[in-house]
Amino acid sequence: MRTYDFAPLYRSTVGFDRLFAMLDQAARVEPSMQWPPYDIEKVADDAYRITMAVAGFAQDEIELTQHDTTLLVSGQRKDGDRERAYLHRGIAARAFRQTFNLADHVKVTGAALEHGLLTVELKREVPEALKPRRIAIGGWQAAGQDNAPTRLEDRARAA
Repeated sequence: MRTYDFAPLYRSTVGFDRLFAMLDQAARVEPSMQWPPYDIEKVADDAYRITMAVAGFAQDEIELTQHDTTLLVSGQRKDGDRERAYLHRGIAARAFRQTFNLADHVKVTGAALEHGLLTVELKREVPEALKPRRIAIGGWQAAGQDNAPTRLEDRARAA
């Protein structure tokens, strides 16, 4: 197993504590904790999709919970298999908990369970107040935030 030393980055960055904690956590993940298998896709610039293989789980046995920047997907099978006598059991039916750390302003927009695949749709929706804004040089703007470009006509009226 390869380990990385993030000490130089800690010395030259401010406010990236969460990122470094996630990298440290990813380095410690055991292979048994990577079940069920999943894919993460970038569908568009601000849209993502998580697809998890949850064969054998019904829709009411899977729970999705988003709290701030954490998405928790958990599954617990109901005790309907006790009356079955298996000669070989190769389909995993154990409970699972998978946590995904989401970027700021990423929200779950939908989820579907079809053919044993759980699909979770995500979208980044940055509030208008947090988007980059143009700042006029040489002019004073009224209090508040204006994301619209300043026109020369507006400057002439203000003078």
